[in-house]
Amino acid sequence: MDRDRHRPTTRRLLAVLTAGLLAVPGITALSSAARAADADLARNGGFESGLDGWTCTAGSGKTVTSPVHSGTSALQATPAGSDNAQCAQTVSVQPNSQYTLSGYLRGSYVYLGASGTGTTDVYNWSQSAADWQQLTTTFRTGAQTTKVTIYTHGWYGTGAYYADDISLVGPGGGTTQQPPAAPTGLKTGTVTSTSVALSWSPVADATSYAVYRNGTKVQTTTGASATVTGLSPSTAYSFQVTAVNDAGESAKSSTVTATTAADPGGPGGPGGTSDLPPHALVGYLHASFANGSGYTRMADVPDSWDVIDLAFGEPTSVTSGDIRFNRCPVTECPNVESDADFKAAIKAKQAAGKKVLISIGGQNGQVQLTTTAARDTFVSSVSKIIDEYGLDGLDIDFEGHSLSLNTDDTDFRNPTTPVIVNLISALKTLKAKYGDKFVLTMAPETFFVQMGYQYYGTGKWGGQDPRCGAYLPVIYALRNDLTLLHVQDYNSGPIMGLDNQYHSMGSADFHIAMTDMLLTGFPVAGDANNMFPPLRPDQVAIGMPASTQAGNGYVAPAEVTKTLDCLTKKTNCGSYTTHGTWSALRGLMTWSINWDRFGSWQFQNTFDGYFG
Repeated sequence: MDRDRHRPTTRRLLAVLTAGLLAVPGITALSSAARAADADLARNGGFESGLDGWTCTAGSGKTVTSPVHSGTSALQATPAGSDNAQCAQTVSVQPNSQYTLSGYLRGSYVYLGASGTGTTDVYNWSQSAADWQQLTTTFRTGAQTTKVTIYTHGWYGTGAYYADDISLVGPGGGTTQQPPAAPTGLKTGTVTSTSVALSWSPVADATSYAVYRNGTKVQTTTGASATVTGLSPSTAYSFQVTAVNDAGESAKSSTVTATTAADPGGPGGPGGTSDLPPHALVGYLHASFANGSGYTRMADVPDSWDVIDLAFGEPTSVTSGDIRFNRCPVTECPNVESDADFKAAIKAKQAAGKKVLISIGGQNGQVQLTTTAARDTFVSSVSKIIDEYGLDGLDIDFEGHSLSLNTDDTDFRNPTTPVIVNLISALKTLKAKYGDKFVLTMAPETFFVQMGYQYYGTGKWGGQDPRCGAYLPVIYALRNDLTLLHVQDYNSGPIMGLDNQYHSMGSADFHIAMTDMLLTGFPVAGDANNMFPPLRPDQVAIGMPASTQAGNGYVAPAEVTKTLDCLTKKTNCGSYTTHGTWSALRGLMTWSINWDRFGSWQFQNTFDGYFG
């Protein structure tokens, strides 16, 4: 949130993928004379039998008759924005043996490699192969290795690549394993308001199964049953299952559908959220500073605002964890009320059913809990603010580099970056201290959340901002404690949606695409096996600037209405197709109450007019 914003300023994330920085493993030329016992172990390396023996991610591969290197067919695979079009097969090999992998490829950023070698996995690549180019690499298997996977792939969104005449020369190890058959007998079991139980017939040679919801992989399991959770009440879903082994993934099973039950509790009941109305309006109140919008007294905040975030509690230093809330001085805010009147106004709002929170961070308040001592100081200092003013909870508005991933932190379910681990611990401690009625909200910027769809951490992709997706482990760890997530859908560059298209601020499509990701779930860093689960719709509010002065990405009231129509009714949609309909979407958040007052309450009036 930009506390000193008087006019729009562009703040864009430049997430530039620099493939040239990738380290290339050692490359060894193909030996001129293979040992007599060696054989070509790759099955259908010339793709003369279609894709027999090969499995391509996301249905990205097919065979073509032109261009070919030899014979009559070659592989064509087309990467999407979140998929590198990897085509692979698993081959049986001998332990402690030398192998040479070779093939002809053409296209931009094309790769040929082997994984699971038991020693050092290898690959060779070409940045630009306008015509057929031979790529070769060698490896030695480990003492226990009996299978390796050979593969080709391209790069994300760079266009189709071609491969032909793939060979793996070395001592044979037996029969190449094939992907299993597609599962049969898929059926639904118990259906609740938020989950659907599935079962199917076991498949020979399958080591695991992948479950798809509305065409998106959401779960893996080793048994022939699964329960898909995190669903929205009164919503229809379709499901399919595939079987998986070391050789790859089967075709999808037949489809079954189920409609979840109605929410049994509503707000505050099972699946509901801590005493909020079914649709809530959230706003930030400039309590510690003034800018061009002017100071607004707590008592003057209209009743339309259901959650009032006090902006801001800020650290005494970046790494201290010591948070202080200093109210706006009279020299800056001549009409500021006394502490006694401020506290009395908070109590009056709470008596009217409103929630008043302290928001930590903001544009200028960088907080990095690098140590457990800083974590403990954070807990004690935030508790002191909550107790002094009798607040209902806490809003986390960490911006800047408060949350940045270490290069080796690539699993959002098990984070290792200290600033993230310590923040999770601190928030769980505060939740435990104040109990179930403690309101916990978060207001990350889009690149902290939705950018995790493309990038997560720096070790895996190289070159992009370490903040990409950095909130994901925090949201995941606190998903059962989180009252509201209201991502700032503004002050952002274009972000890719689940349709693999980039969406830009300033239109309903941007808000629809960003919110659909939160309510549908999405693959982290383009990995379909690494799904970030959906949030409940009652946990989600859409963050928008209240006026053109408040932030980049302002949308007019008509676009706000389109956004709400599409997400809650699936009407008035634009070019983006949502994966569901969420009538229980909690509402809207804006920066800020002060800027909305400056703009004659346009944002508030739009919300009131829509939700009544």
